[in-house]
Amino acid sequence: MGDFFNPEKGIWAWLSTLVDVVGLSVLWIALCLPVVTIGPATAALYYTVVKCVRRRESGAFGCYLRSFRDNLKPGLQTTLIVLPAAALLLAVHHIARWYGTRVGGLLYVLYVAQYFALMLPAGVLCWLFPLLGRFDYRVKDLFRTAFQLTMVHLPSTVVVVLLTAQAVVLCAARWWPVVFVPVIAMLLVSLFTERVFQKYAPELAPREDGPPEE
Repeated sequence: MGDFFNPEKGIWAWLSTLVDVVGLSVLWIALCLPVVTIGPATAALYYTVVKCVRRRESGAFGCYLRSFRDNLKPGLQTTLIVLPAAALLLAVHHIARWYGTRVGGLLYVLYVAQYFALMLPAGVLCWLFPLLGRFDYRVKDLFRTAFQLTMVHLPSTVVVVLLTAQAVVLCAARWWPVVFVPVIAMLLVSLFTERVFQKYAPELAPREDGPPEE
């Protein structure tokens, strides 16, 4: 019976994880509502998922709010750059799809080529906020590093983009997945991004003994 009442084991551990998953997802949505805060909110979500969901550290909500505060300024600057660029790319994609699927022929070929070409800017976008959550960067260096990781780790980039896109589609199609999909999607993304980060910064790898890394 001792393990049953142990908050770090059994059903209580699962319940704690469930609370973190739902609570962090809802908190992320709330902090994204001003739109310009999407960047710092997403960077904080990535950081907290790695620290408190993957590695079972305590204090998930305090961790999230501290990370959000620390990343607020660079996150806002990054978001103000990303939003108009993303809107332009999305508009071009919709125009290309409309003409490609209705006219066909060469325009359809161009639409398909443009679809695959979008993988590169989408990859940069998907690397930006995990990088911001795990490292201290100036905005210019943040974009440069995201582009380098996109090109050097293209297979991981493709998987991360597809995971992110599927999460967005799922949440856009129905309302209820938004209470858990953001954290689950970020957890899956971190399986690929953390492996890359640890290659360049071994100190990010989880330690067997001693206090967790900052």
